[in-house]
Amino acid sequence: MNRIQWTRLAWVAALLPRNACVVVLRAYRAVISPLYGNVCRYHPSCSRYALEAIQQYGVVRGSAMGAWRIARCNPWAAGGIDDVTERRRPFVVNRFGFVLAPIPQQPHPAVGTARPVLLPQRTRKA
Repeated sequence: MNRIQWTRLAWVAALLPRNACVVVLRAYRAVISPLYGNVCRYHPSCSRYALEAIQQYGVVRGSAMGAWRIARCNPWAAGGIDDVTERRRPFVVNRFGFVLAPIPQQPHPAVGTARPVLLPQRTRKA
């Protein structure tokens, strides 16, 4: 195996706990959450908040943020909009919610500095 394959394998192993939590939370949101209806005082809902926190901050800190949010969700809470603070992250999230490895960096031939590899984008016909 070459260096790129080892790096990719290390990212998959490092992101595996986050993605396992994503599967559990997505299953909860699909099966159990609809039974409660729209009762959350905050927007986004507590399960969505926990999902975004785990995606951005990891399992330990994201779970703690989700637990703190659930603890604050009570009949005396004012509620309102409470988003997860954005964090600069070297990885991307796909449509399902899985956290993926970062975009590979490739040295720029003229400068010698690393720049992201950009894929060609499809254009829409009007």
